[in-house]
Amino acid sequence: MIELKTPKEIEKMRVAAQIVARTLALIGENIRPGMTTEDLNVLADEFIRSQGATPTFLGYNDYPKSICVSIDDEVVHGIPSKRRKIRSGQIVSVDIGSFIDGFNGDAARTFAVGEVPDEARRLMEVTEQALADGIAQARPGNRLGDISNAVERTAKAGGFGVVRDMVGHGIGRKMHEEPQVPNYGRPGTGVELKAGMVLAIEPMVNAGGYRVRTKPDNWTIVTEDGSISAHFEHDVAITADGPDILSKL
Repeated sequence: MIELKTPKEIEKMRVAAQIVARTLALIGENIRPGMTTEDLNVLADEFIRSQGATPTFLGYNDYPKSICVSIDDEVVHGIPSKRRKIRSGQIVSVDIGSFIDGFNGDAARTFAVGEVPDEARRLMEVTEQALADGIAQARPGNRLGDISNAVERTAKAGGFGVVRDMVGHGIGRKMHEEPQVPNYGRPGTGVELKAGMVLAIEPMVNAGGYRVRTKPDNWTIVTEDGSISAHFEHDVAITADGPDILSKL
C-alpha cells in the first residue's frame, strides 16, 4: 500500500534528507586518491550522528556498514573496506541513508576522482540528467511510468544501458516503501501519482549493457560486462505545485 505523507511529515522527511545531502557534500569535499572506502564510511557515520540522526543502512538486512561505496563497474551496495583504496581516474558512487524523528532520508551521488576518462564524465552527466528528467515527471495526475520512461529515454539517448534489476522506491517511516520505481517503462502506465507521495528516484546507468550480477559478498552489484556505472538519487515529494526535491541542498 502506498502511504501518502502529510505536509508535516514531509517536513520531517526533509530534515532527514538534508542530513544526507550535507553528508554527500562533505564527502565531495574530502574524497581524494589514497583514501580508503572505509575512510569515507567513518567520515559519513560521524557526521550523520553529529546531526542527531542514525545511519539507516547500518544493520539494515544485516548490511555491515553505514554507507555504500561503489567504484567503477560496481553499480550499488559496495561495502566499505580498510583495504580498498580509491585511485585517481575512478568514479565512486556513494549511497547514504539517515533516520531521524521517525523518518528516513536516502540519496546518492557519483564522484569523479582526479582526471577521469571522457566516457566516465559523460556517463555521470547523462545519469544526473536522467534523474532530473525523471523528477520533472513527478507531478499529480501523471503515472509512475512517466518517471520511468523519462529516465530510460535520457539514458538510452546517451548510448547507455539502464539497470533493470534494481529500482527506486517509496520512502518514509521505512527505508523501502511502495511503490517500486523502475528506471525503464512506458509512459501513461503504472499507478497514478498523487500529492503526498514521496519517492526515492535513483537512475543506475551503465556505460555498456544493462545486465548486472552480485559479487560473492552477496551485496555488491556489478555490471555483467565490466563497464563502468553511475548512480544518482534524490528523495522527491509530489505536491500540488509539482516535485519538491527534499534531498537537494
